[in-house]
Amino acid sequence: MREILSIASHYDVFRGLTPVNFRELLEELGPTFVKAGQILSMRSEILPESFCQELTKLRADVEPMSRDVVLDTLRAEYPIPIEDIFDAIDDVPLGSASVAQVHKARLITGETVAVKVQRPHVQEIMAQDISIMMSLARRAQRFVGDEQFLDLQSVVDELWQSFKEETDFLVEARSLKEFRRNNAGCAFIDCPKPYPRWCTRHVVVMDYVEGIPIGNTAELLSQGYDLAEIGTKLVDNYAQQMLDDGFFHADPHPGNLVIRDGKIVYLDLGLMGRLSSHDRAAMRDMVVAVARHDSAGLEAGLLRFSVSDVREVDHASLLADLDSIIDDFGEADLGDLDVGAFLNSLINMARKNGIELPGTVTMLARSLVTLEGVVDEFLPGVSIVQILRDHIRAHLTPKDMARSEVRKLGREGYTASHSLLRAASQADTAMSMLTRGQLRVGVDLPGTRDPMGDVARAADRLTMGIIVAGLFIGSSVVYYARIEPVLFGIPVIGFLGYLIALVLGLTIVHQIMRESRHRRR
Repeated sequence: MREILSIASHYDVFRGLTPVNFRELLEELGPTFVKAGQILSMRSEILPESFCQELTKLRADVEPMSRDVVLDTLRAEYPIPIEDIFDAIDDVPLGSASVAQVHKARLITGETVAVKVQRPHVQEIMAQDISIMMSLARRAQRFVGDEQFLDLQSVVDELWQSFKEETDFLVEARSLKEFRRNNAGCAFIDCPKPYPRWCTRHVVVMDYVEGIPIGNTAELLSQGYDLAEIGTKLVDNYAQQMLDDGFFHADPHPGNLVIRDGKIVYLDLGLMGRLSSHDRAAMRDMVVAVARHDSAGLEAGLLRFSVSDVREVDHASLLADLDSIIDDFGEADLGDLDVGAFLNSLINMARKNGIELPGTVTMLARSLVTLEGVVDEFLPGVSIVQILRDHIRAHLTPKDMARSEVRKLGREGYTASHSLLRAASQADTAMSMLTRGQLRVGVDLPGTRDPMGDVARAADRLTMGIIVAGLFIGSSVVYYARIEPVLFGIPVIGFLGYLIALVLGLTIVHQIMRESRHRRR
């Protein structure tokens, strides 16, 4: 803790972090914190967009494990000698990260495989680091402003859950099997085949995939590939993952995509996202609402996504913000629509209005932004939204549309019936309170935060105006009546009345002008 606080004080974190300082701080704190930053970079509902963009630059350079450590780790995982499983294991790793290291190997049955080996005690080290993060979060929450971070404690809890999933390699093995099963009927999509017999909590054995990195467009062209075809198929399949399967690759960056034998192969399925049928239906409704410039429909879809209590949401403010988003993006041509900017605007607007979106939704948003960057070179001038819309049209049969409408009507009917019953109950309560003289009415005037205070100030000003008028009239009566004492021919009482009326009148005029200038600002 002292070591971490020393590094944190070097970056002066308690006086406010900049995105660059935050990234450099995580890099200096070590691999666990780097991994935390990489996860946070995909969560723009947790961190502001400027921080997320900076965290994508995090370096994950880690000293590779020695061959002896790798072999000892493998021996500890299997009940039989590893010589009875592997015929050969390369000395030089294919890649080395903070959680695991990958080596090319050959099974005794002859298959060439990739072996992903978890670093020894990495989960224990992460647990210790997470425990320290929790302590720091409790302290830092008092110093770091809400404009930079939301709930630091919930952030750390989210990170721990992600770490547990990423360090259980059986989850990745199951993801490989499920992804292959979902795409079994797709001739142009693939992922490594796992070998469940040799997969454990700390080791994944899967097919070794050797292909052309999707970012190497020059090599793809020299091999006769059509870049536009690759881009179109990639986005169409991703639409299937999102909208049909509800199980999508959450990090489709160029390093996780290769082309082999005419197929797009996804690598590293350690980070996957899921969307329920409810979430997928809400997403379709939101897309339709944007196309129709329907702020109310967009609000309804957004509120269905929320995992927080939305009863206190200011609907007038929310609809105004949604109107602004639709004005900005609703008129854009599909080829010009910036999906990343639209999604980030929607996420930031939800956070501003106190709507907490599930992590999967924001993970999907970041994934789409990443995918759009990948296919930009493959499909210049073509919008990812256009391909997504074409996919929906091609896969939504009239029967599916009818079924969707029936489900939607049933859902809306269920909500309406419950709302009607609740309204009747509330009306009965209100009438009972009215007859007992217990009903109070709250006043809410648009454009004011304190309506009763404004009414009180208006009444005070009116009263002062009446007093000024009374003083002026009374002083005039005294003047013409020549009531003594008289000084320089003017009754003293009348003079004082005029003076007080003048001072009060000027005070009222000054207050009115000052408030008028304040409102114009």
